[in-house]
Amino acid sequence: MNESWKSYQAGNFFDELITPAGQPRTAARGAIRLLQGLSVQEMADRRAAAELAIREMGISFTVYTEGGNIDRAWPFDIIPRVISARQWQAVSDGLRQRSRALNCFIDDIYNKQRILADGIVPADIVLESANYKAPCAGMSPRYGVWAHICGSDLVRDGDGRFYVLEDNLRVPSGVSYMIENREITKRVLPELFENYSILPLDDYPSRLYGTLASLSPRERRRPCIVVLTPGIYNSAYFEHAYLAQGMGAELVEGSDLLVADDDCVYMRTVDGPLQVDVIYRRIDEDFMDPEVFREDSALGVPGLMRAWKAGKVAIANAPGSGVADDKVIYAFVPEMIRYYLKEKPLLASVPTYLCMREKDREYVLNNLDKLVVKPANESGGYGIMVGPHSTAATRREFAALIEANPRNYVAQPTLALSTAPTYIDDAVEPRHLDLRPFILQGKDSWVTPGGLTRVALVKGSLVVNSSQGGGSKDTWIVEGKT
Repeated sequence: MNESWKSYQAGNFFDELITPAGQPRTAARGAIRLLQGLSVQEMADRRAAAELAIREMGISFTVYTEGGNIDRAWPFDIIPRVISARQWQAVSDGLRQRSRALNCFIDDIYNKQRILADGIVPADIVLESANYKAPCAGMSPRYGVWAHICGSDLVRDGDGRFYVLEDNLRVPSGVSYMIENREITKRVLPELFENYSILPLDDYPSRLYGTLASLSPRERRRPCIVVLTPGIYNSAYFEHAYLAQGMGAELVEGSDLLVADDDCVYMRTVDGPLQVDVIYRRIDEDFMDPEVFREDSALGVPGLMRAWKAGKVAIANAPGSGVADDKVIYAFVPEMIRYYLKEKPLLASVPTYLCMREKDREYVLNNLDKLVVKPANESGGYGIMVGPHSTAATRREFAALIEANPRNYVAQPTLALSTAPTYIDDAVEPRHLDLRPFILQGKDSWVTPGGLTRVALVKGSLVVNSSQGGGSKDTWIVEGKT
């Protein structure tokens, strides 16, 4: 064993790869032994090779700052995360169940609103939400599916059990980095793949294409699919271009599309207008159609909602799907599963306190130093307070925010997030992580075998977002291991 690994201590948290006794877990045994057999110099060389590959492949992301946008190379750790296929099957089943229930909820909310009438979910938190889009009322997209691409964030607590931390149903990002993580690992540690049967990820673009094609309103062997991007300055533009290329679809901006008098959407081409069947939108719905939403939007397509409601074009994810992408609504997902599917939830949710409830709010305000407080509709790790790591001044600030707008805040226990060996400054140390698998839902459903593992590179930190200094790992789902 080289010096990088000798001082590794899993600590008091569930470690993904190492048991409390210091031995590799069964599914990770081969990978750990090979990595431990590399010299300190070889480990450093492999990391340098990964950094070079990232630059050569142009894998980057954009961070928004007060001084302007900064383009940064993708932060990557060379030690993969390993999960057995047997464990993953249960997670996959739970994610499919959750996606079905969430889509039933969205379809119900814009139509009969049975779940509101029956008092399962309070009507005011849905209908008064900024994410409820009244222009979508009465619509029911093909197969009753609104959120065709969902990214659910999972964590493992001290018991090693998977929990759903939140659901991302509007424009979930990160799938391209999941695929590129695998490509980087293959480049710099090819010998790791010799004795493992690792479920592949590189067919995601073709799976996505199949999901989108199944939504086409026209019966065509190869429908016209486009990826609608806000443009090159968006933080996820790399992913927009990556997926468009992988699907053989056109990458377009709002100005490239028009809605004609026949309510069909056309793409401007040098050969004239070409009718579009499916739009994979990567812009927020508020900017999607200035005729219906924000009048000042220069990113969208005037008339796009009209075309969608006329059934002339499919949009993924459908406008209005964000009504279920709310951390307050998250608390009701287990009840949705029981209500719509008549099933028990297969995946646990993290206990959630809703500050809009007087009893919950009182508990939260009295225990801010122990809880994680989140705004209902922020993403990217922004606006969060991790109680045990906060200052008294920050807690006072959040108490005031909660009192001023209790509907906008939820709180959860500070979980003992699992860790995994991570190569930091020429040593292997435990770092906390989460996992974002992606669920595709159209005519059929499919869950990625694994997902995007995000790592808190700062020692002791629970914030894994790349925009907040986090990194990432390749995630393996391995067959034949327990």
